[in-house]
Amino acid sequence: MHKTDVIKQIREIGVIPVVRATTAEEAMRAIDAIREGGISVIEITMTVPNAFSLIELVTGRFGSDALVGAGTVLDVETAKSCIASGAQFIVSPALNFDTIAYCREQNVTVMPGALTPTEVVQAWNAGADFVKVFPAGAVGGPGYLKALKAPLPHIDLVPTGGVSLENAADFIRAGAAALGVGADLVDIKAESSLITERAKQFVEIVRQTRGS
Repeated sequence: MHKTDVIKQIREIGVIPVVRATTAEEAMRAIDAIREGGISVIEITMTVPNAFSLIELVTGRFGSDALVGAGTVLDVETAKSCIASGAQFIVSPALNFDTIAYCREQNVTVMPGALTPTEVVQAWNAGADFVKVFPAGAVGGPGYLKALKAPLPHIDLVPTGGVSLENAADFIRAGAAALGVGADLVDIKAESSLITERAKQFVEIVRQTRGS
């Protein structure tokens, strides 16, 4: 998938499930449940055991029916391995300029993490396609995102950390390009049916809020 299509799909779906698990098997069960709920975008974090192999497995299994990214990517070497494994977008909780530059060279969508206005602008000027605002919930939630968007309306922000069914609509109204959602959606201990239902709810919240 071309980079422009990756960016378009992330924006359109508006939800990026952040998959963290203690085993690859747990992660795959969650991924299946998420896709059943109508979300084709998946972020597999580097904290999942054998994450590179899992990225290869998911991309091979679903092909163009799933948009698979890598999360918690902290350096260029990890980004290289993720892209070689099939990752179509790279996400980090922090700002690493070398990683942004490498992803741009490879024409791969990159979403570095930032928190302050200075970091957000630095990430965008360095070539980020989206900027992950992390940890969004710990610093004011939707109100903080709205405050960032006021002087920076041109920057696509993706709040992550503390995004829930209760505040998802507020984050969208505050200007989020998409939502990075962890435990409130990808609850590894929950039944698959519950994960699927939550995925449907997040998709519907984004759709309704954008339409209102």
